[in-house]
Amino acid sequence: MTGQPDTAVPDPTIPDHFKAPHPATGTTRVLPGFKITLGVTIFFLSTIVIIPLAALIARPWEHGLEGFLFVLTDERVIHALALSFFTALAAAVVNVFAGLAVAWALTRYSFPGRRLLDALIDLPFALPTAVAGIALSSLYAANGWVGSLLEPHGIKIAYTPVGIFLALTFIGLPFVVRSVQPVLAEFEAEVEEAAETLGASVVQTAFRVILPALMPSLVTGFSLALARGVGEYGSVIFIAGNMPYVSEIAPLLIVIKLQEYDYAGAASVGVIMLGISLLILLALNIVQRMFANLGSAK
Repeated sequence: MTGQPDTAVPDPTIPDHFKAPHPATGTTRVLPGFKITLGVTIFFLSTIVIIPLAALIARPWEHGLEGFLFVLTDERVIHALALSFFTALAAAVVNVFAGLAVAWALTRYSFPGRRLLDALIDLPFALPTAVAGIALSSLYAANGWVGSLLEPHGIKIAYTPVGIFLALTFIGLPFVVRSVQPVLAEFEAEVEEAAETLGASVVQTAFRVILPALMPSLVTGFSLALARGVGEYGSVIFIAGNMPYVSEIAPLLIVIKLQEYDYAGAASVGVIMLGISLLILLALNIVQRMFANLGSAK
């Protein structure tokens, strides 16, 4: 016993590229089985992601650049893409606020039926998307429970972009709730008490203490809901009506082109969706890191 703290002696036989800094402390740690885990990662990433995406990207060029530009400038394709992305974006924005409210209620309050409500949040995960679409269309169609009440007032939900928005909101809400709920559960009450002790109002505590801590998880939930909504097909086709230039979404247009044996055209629409989605997700990833860095700096 020398009174000095014990320090780990680095093993000189372990190459530096087998070591990685801990993301929280910055200290160096050795990755066990680095070669095996790296090999498995590269194998699965290649076979499941990279190779299929490479095949998708290569397919549209069967008809050359002119064929790809013809699909890109087609008004029907542009309308379907715009409808898919804008409805998914609107649904994701609404889900951020609704998901935050639901996660807050489930985490901060105790009330009868809370566990049942918490379990019901995961229902869109387990429910087949086609079943969800049938349920929504039976509710909001002109002869449905809700649609029959709105139809006399000239309000149509089914077979319109509004119906698509409702379907995407339904399937996207759990992503936000499950992203925010663990962060809220681990948020220390002492931080809120300290803010109140220092004279912060409820609104100031919410916007300056709680919300900054939740922003990374909110961005994550928003990204997941948006990504799911852009590519959603099963729950939308039943309530959308699938009318060109009105309620036809991009995934349905891809299926139509496949049924017409226009594989290059279907791949072209898929590549366009992939490119736009990638740019959006990269931007959201940058925003998420910015909020995470701001939170760690505080």
